Amino acid sequence: MGRVGLTPERLTRAGAELADEVGFDQVTVSALARRFDVKVASLYSHVKSSQDLKTRIALFALEELADRVADAVAGRAGKDALAAFADAYRDYAREHPGRYDAARFRLDPETAAASAGVRHAQMTRAILRAYDMAEPDQTHAVRMLGSVFHGYVSLELAGGFAHTAVDPQESWSWIVDSLDALLRNRTTHRPSDGARPAPDRSGSTG
Repeated sequence: MGRVGLTPERLTRAGAELADEVGFDQVTVSALARRFDVKVASLYSHVKSSQDLKTRIALFALEELADRVADAVAGRAGKDALAAFADAYRDYAREHPGRYDAARFRLDPETAAASAGVRHAQMTRAILRAYDMAEPDQTHAVRMLGSVFHGYVSLELAGGFAHTAVDPQESWSWIVDSLDALLRNRTTHRPSDGARPAPDRSGSTG
């Protein structure tokens, strides 16, 4: 395949496809050049480095995943929204394991602030509105959901449940049901003296 028609967008999408095939950590400018059968130097007019390529793939994956989650939760609330939210993440990870890893790629603060990662946090908080949580409980809940879903998906992708008698789908449904029950029954923390809770200075968007 010749170099005609190569653009940063085309290279980013090809890099995302390559990530799903060989793993995000194996994606480099050299590997992408081999895919297009061009010299490595010919790609540097479109991407600065392998780090730049990975950042572009990460931003692409975050946007793609955010769009999928938004479609899944549209018009839903409460447990229905929570389940749709969880399933969208899990399905995306199983369909696009390399892109899912890319969505976890560490971005610099300025890039992260302008990325679709902000949408992910906003959608999580929107789902939690049905559970009537005040701060800091809402932030705790955002972090809990992210940790549980990512942890389960990562173990599943690594084959951690391949040799167990219980169907992983049964465990997944059990986890979502349990999280819903926990969120519904959790006593919302409200300072007794009427003071506002101290702001989170950890720098996390979650």
